[in-house]
Amino acid sequence: MRFIISLLVTGLVVAIASWIIPGVQVAGFGWAILTGLVIGFVNAIVGGILRLFTFPLNWLTFGLVSFIITVLMIMLSDKIMGTKFEVDGFMPALFFAIAVAVIEMIIGKLTNDKN
Repeated sequence: MRFIISLLVTGLVVAIASWIIPGVQVAGFGWAILTGLVIGFVNAIVGGILRLFTFPLNWLTFGLVSFIITVLMIMLSDKIMGTKFEVDGFMPALFFAIAVAVIEMIIGKLTNDKN
């Protein structure tokens, strides 16, 4: 049950962020859920490997390289999803990553306050 709720929240976060950020489009809520899964999967597999190789540089830049890798994984997810999830370039992907992080932080804070 927790996994299903997590999927729905991820879809909601992706849908809200794509609505807020110009240059990012999602075909619908179902595709937003799938987009969240694809971004998470790509970020875990490819992003994890890239973070492993760039660890010294990431350490020197206080995590900035890790954030750039996340933005690149969003752009890779755009290529994988085709026309159902579109990002118009690096800057919309950057703002999308920031918006997703902020929205997830707000939702996380709201759900932790209720417990």
